Amino acid sequence: MTLPLSYRSSSIRLLRPCLLLAVALLLGGCEATLFTGLNATDQHRAITPRNDIVFDAGHGLALDVYAPAQASHAPIVVFFYGGTWVRGERAWYRFVGTALAAHGVITVIPDYRKYPQVTLDGFMQDAASAVAWAHAHATEIGGSPDDLFVMGHSAGGQIAALLATDPQWLAAHGMKPADLAGFIGLAGCYDFVPVPQDDAIMLGVFGSTPAQQRRGQPVSFVGGSEPPMLLLQGTDDDDVEPSNAISLYRATQAADGDSTLRTYPGVHFINGDAFDLQTTLGNFGGLTFDSVVSGIPLLNFPMAKRISLLESLLDRLPAGRPMVQISYGAISPIAANPDRYHIQHFDFVVRNIPPAQLWIYKRG
Repeated sequence: MTLPLSYRSSSIRLLRPCLLLAVALLLGGCEATLFTGLNATDQHRAITPRNDIVFDAGHGLALDVYAPAQASHAPIVVFFYGGTWVRGERAWYRFVGTALAAHGVITVIPDYRKYPQVTLDGFMQDAASAVAWAHAHATEIGGSPDDLFVMGHSAGGQIAALLATDPQWLAAHGMKPADLAGFIGLAGCYDFVPVPQDDAIMLGVFGSTPAQQRRGQPVSFVGGSEPPMLLLQGTDDDDVEPSNAISLYRATQAADGDSTLRTYPGVHFINGDAFDLQTTLGNFGGLTFDSVVSGIPLLNFPMAKRISLLESLLDRLPAGRPMVQISYGAISPIAANPDRYHIQHFDFVVRNIPPAQLWIYKRG
């Protein structure tokens, strides 16, 4: 059953308080910035997690479900994580599932195949299969099939938005975008054609010609009949530029669609200042943290750029105050400056998360 647009629009408004929590967690950093610390300090108790549910045995794909205890007819969000279409695991985003479930929202976090194993068609088919699973099992997991939302961050925002705009993907499962109660995008990639010729990953994912690339561009399919959209975007994000969210918002408005754009001044993809890091990460090693930066997005930059980004963050902190870098591999570019920076280094493992390194810098 497809609910009236006015009902679905009010449903997405009811979700906004917990979505603002999600933006605080995710817009402040790219896909791996905080998941280790957040998962480690997760204190939610009245949540029923169900892990490793296979939804596509043929491709070895599974999902995790986080539900409020004794949920009944609760809204459901299918969350697609980011990672430049090449990396990411659902286990990294347990903190998203528990945070939303603590606010009464059943959260489904599926994995999907990545490039270069597959390109656009492969991961979009996976995403549609996950949404179809959530729709078919909504009552079983305590939710309502009429309150089914898709949500995504960064590359995952592109995936979720395309499900909400291009009918072909859900049609394979007897569904259509209008069956969704809404789409929530966190700094998603919605308008990127033409892909720059030096972006090898996006050219591999979406194709080498503008005609090929438009197949994966959500803004290309806006016609006004899409489910309500809530677009959340940091204004200082130079990984996924704010023009993506602005373009999708303008396209839906021009088509008399239902969309809301919320921007967050000063939020940058690599800077964790958007939220309380002391509360988030706890008092790790007896220190309180002023900022956090992930090693994974730094890999996208040449070494000189990595050093510049880290030093620019450190220079904004008072002398002697620490900054944290969570990384996966020895990529700390300013570790070779012991005269300027006092560095502490910890190796740790959180549940099934791979071994991580926590580098703590204090500007001298």
